[in-house]
Amino acid sequence: MPANDTYVSRILQVLDTEPGKVVLTRRDVTLTAEQFTGAVRSAAAVLRRRLGVGSGVTPVVGILTETNTPETLILRYAANLVGATVVHLHTTNAVDPNDRLTADATRRIVEETRMTVLAIDAVNLARARGIRDDVPLPVQLTALGRLGLDVVDLTRGDPAFDESTVPVASDADAVVTYTSGTTGKPKGIAVSFRTRRGFITAGLQQAWRATYLATLPMSHSSGQAADDSLASGGSVILHDGFDAGAVLDAVQQHQVTRLLVSPSQLYLLLDHPAADDADLSSITMLCYTGAPSSPDRLALAAERFGPVLMQVYGTSEAAAISMLTPPEHSDPALLGTAGRPLFAEVRIRAEADGRDLPVGEVGEIVVRSPYLMTRYVSDPELTARTVRDGWLYTGDLGFLDERGYLTICGRRAEVIKANGIKIYPAAVEQALMTHPDIAQAAVFAVVDRDRLEHLHAAVAPHDGHPKPSEDELREHIGARLSVKHMPERIHLRTALPLTGIGKPDKARLAAEASV
Repeated sequence: MPANDTYVSRILQVLDTEPGKVVLTRRDVTLTAEQFTGAVRSAAAVLRRRLGVGSGVTPVVGILTETNTPETLILRYAANLVGATVVHLHTTNAVDPNDRLTADATRRIVEETRMTVLAIDAVNLARARGIRDDVPLPVQLTALGRLGLDVVDLTRGDPAFDESTVPVASDADAVVTYTSGTTGKPKGIAVSFRTRRGFITAGLQQAWRATYLATLPMSHSSGQAADDSLASGGSVILHDGFDAGAVLDAVQQHQVTRLLVSPSQLYLLLDHPAADDADLSSITMLCYTGAPSSPDRLALAAERFGPVLMQVYGTSEAAAISMLTPPEHSDPALLGTAGRPLFAEVRIRAEADGRDLPVGEVGEIVVRSPYLMTRYVSDPELTARTVRDGWLYTGDLGFLDERGYLTICGRRAEVIKANGIKIYPAAVEQALMTHPDIAQAAVFAVVDRDRLEHLHAAVAPHDGHPKPSEDELREHIGARLSVKHMPERIHLRTALPLTGIGKPDKARLAAEASV
C-alpha cells in the first residue's frame, strides 16, 4: 500500500470530483462534498500537529458522539486518515443508536485500549470530562468546535491538508468496535486498514451511485454501508433510529436506493399502513441481517417490495459470509437459508474432532476470508481459540446443502439436549414462524434443580392477529419436525425482548420462565 492509500483517502478522492454535491444529510443539515472533505482534512491536520497522531506511533482515538450524526463520520475519517486507531464508545448495540454504553463500561474500554484522545460532541462533553478525570492515563478531549479551554478545536486546521504525507501501515488496526458478548462483557473487535479498504471495493467499482438511508448505529455495520455508499459517489441520509413511517417518507423524499435493516424492522416496513401507497421504486437494495427470518414474511416482503431483498449472514469478526440475492428470494425453498458463501470460504466442522463434515450434516461454521478481524482487544487467549490456522470459528452451527446454500441452526452454546435428542433452536424457531399468525419466535432451555434442560419457546403474533393456543403451536411444530421437537411450554407474548443486535433476548426469556 502507498504511504496513504487508506479507505478514507480513497473516499475523499471520489468526493473531490464533485465538490458541490450534497453527500450528507441529517434533519435540516446538509453537507456538500467540499464541506465534508474540508471538515475531515481540517480535523486530521489538527490531530497530526497538536496531538502527535500520525507521528510514527499508532495512537488510539475514541469517538464519543451521538452515533448517527455527521460528527461520527467526520471524526472517524479524520483519525483514520492520519493512521490512528478509532474506538467507538457510544454503544455496543448494532440496531438501536439510542442505546448507550454504561459509564463503567466506557471507562473500562478507555483503559483497555490505552486511549490518548477522546473526540466528542457537545452532548457528551460532561460525560467525557468525567471519564477523563477517572482514568489513570492522560486523555486529551477534542471536538469539531469550541467546547471549552480543555477541548482542542478540530475545525481550526487546514481544509487542504495533504494526507499523502502521512504513512499508514495497512496491517495496523483501523477501527475497534465493541459488541455485547454472551457474558454481557463487551468484546473489542479490531479490524485492519487493509480490511477496511476491502469493504469499500464494491462501492469503488459499482456503476450506480447509492443513496443510503442509515437508521442503524453508524458505529457498527451501518458505518461500513455509509463508507461503501460514499465510495460509489453517492450520499448518506442519517436518521436517529428506525421509525417505519419516517423511513417510508425519507425513501420518497430523497429517492433512497439502499437500506440496511434488521428482520424485525423489515416486518415493520411491510406492515406499516402507508407502505401500500408509498412510492418505493427508487430502492434497489433492501438488505436485512442480524437474526433469523420468517420465510413466509420474506415471501410477502419480496412480493411487496419487488426483487430488491438481500439477506446477508455475517459476524462482527468475519464481516459478510454469505448472501441470498434478490432473484433467489423468488424461490420459496431458499427463504429458510442464509444464501451461498460469496465473500468467504466456508466449511462445516465437527465439534468433537474438527473434521470437515459432508453435505447435510450440522456442525460449526468456520470461515476463511480476507475480511477477518485482526484480534480481540486485550484478549489473546480468546483470539487464539477463535482464529486457528487462518480459519475463524464462528460459534454458529449450520449445514451446507448439495447446491452450496448455508442453513443456520443456531449457536453452539444454545444446543439443547431435551427429549433424548439434540435440538437446534433455530430449526424450531423456523417452524414456529411458518405459522401464519406468528411474527417472532425464540426457543431456549430452562434448567431445573437437577440441571436437566427443558425445551421452552416464546412467541409474539403479528399485529392484529390472534394469539394461537399452545396446543395448536405444538402440533404445528410436530407436523413440521417431530414430536420430540415440541416445547414443554410456549409462552405467548405481545412482543419479545431484544438484545443489542436485534435478536430475541433468550437469557432474559429463560430467566423469566424459570421464576
